[in-house]
Order: sequence, then structure tokens, then C-alpha cells
Amino acid sequence: MNISLITLFCLISLSAYSQVTSFIINDDVLNKPLKDSLESIYKSDQSVRIAVSEALKSKKPKEYIDSLRAVMRQTDIINLGQVKKIIKEKGWQSPQMVGMNAAQGLFLVIQHADLQTQLEYLLMIQEVEKKGEILSSNLAILEDRINVRQGKIQFYGSQVFIDRLSGKQYPYPIADVDNLDTRRKSMGMPPMQTYLKDWDTERYKKDLPMIEQLVKAQGIR
Repeated sequence: MNISLITLFCLISLSAYSQVTSFIINDDVLNKPLKDSLESIYKSDQSVRIAVSEALKSKKPKEYIDSLRAVMRQTDIINLGQVKKIIKEKGWQSPQMVGMNAAQGLFLVIQHADLQTQLEYLLMIQEVEKKGEILSSNLAILEDRINVRQGKIQFYGSQVFIDRLSGKQYPYPIADVDNLDTRRKSMGMPPMQTYLKDWDTERYKKDLPMIEQLVKAQGIR
């Protein structure tokens, strides 16, 4: 029997709530065909995004970057069709069922989907998180993304944007910034200073009205 413990961050408890940060995975009981299929989806989801990121960093021509983004959109459409079929036929697939990367592939496709799709699966993801079948940090990131897309305030500070005029990066408006790291810790997420190296709580609170205006004026979502 081949059993492995996959741990991300520390397993801690906050009040009566314990967030999901680790899984005990028995390789002998994994659904191998489904694992292979979802790992392929994971690789395709990530590889095209890495290519876009590297092209932006190296300042490749706009036409080249646009072509990569077109490939990314098409990849997302194909992956979403496959993931919807898997969930409909077999239900949500946890790391205990298909392994870590395969399970992450399932989640990332939903995370990168349109708002309607995210809302469609939100309740399911909230339920499987309670059962310990998905990382709590995944749920936090999805909830942040949905809130931002709906023009609402985010709670975990995971979603950022780049000001089109200055080129500076800012987190979308965050609720109760003073307690942000406490909320992040409760979902197994690292401190904001670790997530964003130039993070400063007091400066963010001071800049928040300006950030809200930037989001509104530039229509960033």
C-alpha cells in the first residue's frame, strides 16, 4: 500500500473551525484513468498561462501575446466541457480520489471559468470543503473572484489588478483590512506580506478610496 500525506501550509484550528490544508492520499485506490485525464487538463490549464505570463514579462509583441490569450480562451472552453461532464457523471473529485494535481485541475478550470459557471458550482465547492475534499484556500480564492466579478468587496485579498495608467498592481477592495491576515490564516493562506511583497496594511487603507475609484473608472473586473 502506498499512502502519502500531502500538506500545504500548516494544519491549524481557529475557534471551532479547522481549515483544509492537507490530505492523506492512498495511491492504490486512486481512479487512474480519471487521474490521468484530470492531470492532462491541469497541465493544459497551467502551461498556456505560464506562456502568457512569460510573454508579458519578456515584453513580447502585443500580437503574440494576444494569440496566446486566444489559445488560453479556447483551452478553457475545451477543459470546462470536460470538467462539467466529469462532475455530472462522477461528482466532485477530491485529492483522495484522483491525487493532488488532478483535483487541482478540476478546481482551476472552475476558477478560470465565467461567472455563471462559478456561481453554479459554488455551493458544491463550499460543501466539499466542509468535508475536507478541497483546499480551504481554493474556496477562499473562488469566493473572492466571484465577489470581485459582481462588483462586491473581497474578504481574503487574493484578487489583484493592474492600473492601466500607472501600471501599478493593487488588490481589489478588501473588507476589514485590519483582520485580513486572521481571515487568511483561517483558510490556510499565507500572510498578505508573503503573498504581495510590497504589502503595507496602513498604506492600503489610505489608498483604498483611490483604488475604489480606479476600479469604477476603468471598469476593471
